[in-house]
Amino acid sequence: MQMPSIANVLAAGALGAALAIAPGGASPAPLGSVSGRLKVIDRGGQTATDVQQAVIWLTPVRGAPPAVAVSNITTTTEKRTFSPHVAVVTVGSTVRFPNRDGFNHNVFSRTEGNSFDLGLYERGDGKSTQFTTPGVVNVFCNVHSTMGAVVVVRNTPWFAQPLADGSFTIPSVPAGEYVLHTWHERAQEATQTVTVTATGLELPALELDARGYVQREHLNKFGRPYARTGRRY
Repeated sequence: MQMPSIANVLAAGALGAALAIAPGGASPAPLGSVSGRLKVIDRGGQTATDVQQAVIWLTPVRGAPPAVAVSNITTTTEKRTFSPHVAVVTVGSTVRFPNRDGFNHNVFSRTEGNSFDLGLYERGDGKSTQFTTPGVVNVFCNVHSTMGAVVVVRNTPWFAQPLADGSFTIPSVPAGEYVLHTWHERAQEATQTVTVTATGLELPALELDARGYVQREHLNKFGRPYARTGRRY
């Protein structure tokens, strides 16, 4: 049976959220799209080429976010790389990590609230974990210190990742006041309050500053530095 796409799951969740927001007996809140364009600035004022790894989402100014639909997605390990490098899921969703390399991987995270350890597994195998707490989850491999990925877990149905040109659209947003969150792994998260009307909202140009980013080595799943054996896998 064909699995629903992330886009379809998102649209269904947003529609359900709109119905939930409307007071009992009242007509559902009008739905609009929130769209814009994001630019990430690297050192030297250059435009970053990895803007697609950013995440933009909305949370209501008043009240808790509505219930979200869960999904099952895949992040592969191949050529000592996680693909996609950044994945966005709703709370309660499951991510499977299949191994397509000719050697073992051990996918893990030490992020509080979403920590996990999938153990060592070989090519052709794949293991899954469920993400139950909103937040940014750093994912690594205990075998290969250079491997890293991010799972952004959201408790709202209104989120998007930009296209290569930085443009994005968050569909099916009920009219109201929201906090707009703009995140990229190499920049500080930015927030601002926005008002979405019945016809939607076209945002002014957004920017994130990644010029101060410094990459740091992470620890293994035991909280210790990786062994420097010179061994290749």
